[in-house]
Amino acid sequence: MTRRLASAYRGLRLGTRLALGLGALALVVFAVVGTALSTYMRDYLEHELNNQMELVQGTQAKDAMAHGTVERQPYYRWYTAVYEVSDDRAVLRRPSDVPADAGKLSAVAEIQRDSGEAEVFRTAYIEGQGAYRLRACEVSPGVVLVTAAPMENIEKTMDQLITVQIIGFSLALVGLVVLGRSLLRRGLKPLSDMARTAHDITSHDFTESARLPMRVDSDDGGPEVGELRTAFNTMLEHIDDSLAVRTEAEQRLRRFVADASHELRTPLMSVRGYADLFQYAAANEPAERDRHLARLRAEAARMGLLLDDLLLLARLDAADVEAPLRLEETDLAELLHEAADAFRTGRPEHPLSVTGDGEPVRMRLDRLRIRQVLDNLLTNAAVHTPARTPVSLELSVRPDAAVVRIADSGPGIPAPDQERVFDRFYRVDKARTRDRGGSGLGLAVARSLIQAHNGTTELASRPGSTVFTVRIPR
Repeated sequence: MTRRLASAYRGLRLGTRLALGLGALALVVFAVVGTALSTYMRDYLEHELNNQMELVQGTQAKDAMAHGTVERQPYYRWYTAVYEVSDDRAVLRRPSDVPADAGKLSAVAEIQRDSGEAEVFRTAYIEGQGAYRLRACEVSPGVVLVTAAPMENIEKTMDQLITVQIIGFSLALVGLVVLGRSLLRRGLKPLSDMARTAHDITSHDFTESARLPMRVDSDDGGPEVGELRTAFNTMLEHIDDSLAVRTEAEQRLRRFVADASHELRTPLMSVRGYADLFQYAAANEPAERDRHLARLRAEAARMGLLLDDLLLLARLDAADVEAPLRLEETDLAELLHEAADAFRTGRPEHPLSVTGDGEPVRMRLDRLRIRQVLDNLLTNAAVHTPARTPVSLELSVRPDAAVVRIADSGPGIPAPDQERVFDRFYRVDKARTRDRGGSGLGLAVARSLIQAHNGTTELASRPGSTVFTVRIPR
């Protein structure tokens, strides 16, 4: 039974549980207050009755000394008796108006004799009469006057007081619980709104959008609930941003896999086709074998370069793997001149100018990877500009970094494409052939290698000017 009640209590809402707890606390307070009030009232009424009996006995004591007994009752249902007290017992003087059960009166007289006090008060139950308040006092040596006053009025007053307390406290308790529950529910409404928002989040369809439109906007609940609401909304913002980043990463991964599959499929199909032609030529036209074999090697080499770039990007993206760099003391200025000589040899149709102060720039770099970055950026400038378009290569040294700028005077990159040119397999000119346009990994590899050197790569482009800026910290 206790477990069922405990389980049912735990199943109640927080506002109801708090209201019941408040009611239980109020019940304890009411019980303490009611008990203290009832005790004080009883003590007060008994004290008043004691004073009244003392006044009555002051008059009766004179009557007892004059006549030996008290013949008349002071009030209705009051009793008075005079006892001669000896060493062994108390003897009632006659005539006296006492109840049939007068043993309680004689017992009080004996108690007064034994105690030696001027007066003795006792409360006793007299058979057939009810509760009485007894007072015994010595009139003269060996003579004790005992007065019994009924406590019926006190009991009725106490019963009425207790009844009023029970009714009043019960109404106050019910009102407190009901009103408290209402106020608590209103105060806890912001928490319910947060729970509703969390429920809406669980039912939100993330297949269409990774953004979370749900927020808790209520301003009720006080500063504590406000702090919780702020923390909750901050958490939602963090989750929102994380979901957006994850969704974007998943979409980029899908595009990457699709593009990689597409890029690899083309050389594989070429290899397969040239392999079939090579087999046919070997059987029917031996003179064509060398040409087909050369094409097979070219396609295999292109596929090998593509796979090397993909493997390099994968290693650079792995957060738990050290970047594949071999750092050594390198003259960056000398490296730029080597890249410029190679570009002039391979791209004679594009005039190249190199600008620098001519002084060596010693830095700790991966010589091969930085050379790869320069080759990729220069090749990109040549591939995406018409013949005889000037290309410039500039090196400047700052206290904190070396800055390399590769610029051309071509048509520029459209603004919508500038944010995606560093994406893998992304081509500004979708119709460009692979033999001329490459695989779309050159800029992605360049940016990843510069990031591995803790540097940055930036693009600024407009019609007639495209500038790639590479900053490498010293």
